[in-house]
Amino acid sequence: MENQIIIVRIANADDYHYAETITKEMESSAMARGTGIAKRSPEYIQQKMEEGKAVIAVTNQNEWVGFCYIETWSHGEYVANSGLIVAPSFRKTGVAKAIKKRIFDLSREKYPSSKIFGLTTGLAVMKINSDLGYEPVTYSELTQDEAFWAGCKNCVNYDILMSKERKNCFCTAMLYDPADHYKPEETKQFFEENKKGFERLLRIKKWRLLKPFLKKENNGNGKPKSFLHYFFNL
Repeated sequence: MENQIIIVRIANADDYHYAETITKEMESSAMARGTGIAKRSPEYIQQKMEEGKAVIAVTNQNEWVGFCYIETWSHGEYVANSGLIVAPSFRKTGVAKAIKKRIFDLSREKYPSSKIFGLTTGLAVMKINSDLGYEPVTYSELTQDEAFWAGCKNCVNYDILMSKERKNCFCTAMLYDPADHYKPEETKQFFEENKKGFERLLRIKKWRLLKPFLKKENNGNGKPKSFLHYFFNL
């Protein structure tokens, strides 16, 4: 790996043979995290490649490194950069950030008026998104397309999501609104200044959401401009 060059580019039909490896790694990674995204077939990944709606990272020796793709919701009003995955041996090398930047730019090129959003359980992805200009938001600011939320059924935390009436879960929602957004320099600076607080708040959020299940209990006008507003709407 030390002497290999990593190339991050738009995927195409010549990359079809990577599709099965990508979907297997997506499933394995979701199981390890204890969360899940909608399961995707190799055929679905190939379709995204054919449509030019995916970014792939490979080495100059044609070894697969990482992948991400674009999905659209609510008739194109919302765009999600989904399925970000990096091969285990290439993690913590900066390739995830490079893939996210390229898929973000591709989304802006293809859908310049669309809101770009993502869901993440990790602080590292929060940082990458913040560098691009995303900000934390409530779930109510995401697409309400039923097809999108149906994808959460494969996640082990789906019962928690539904118990909160799809208003909250372990994932943090982040959004880039081309019509109303902070500059990337602002969101990046804010994250760096408050990352310890974010980490602590994510732990508190997880505890509060999980607490009823541990006890076996069965039982907006305008976007807020305070990042921390999101975390206190549990």
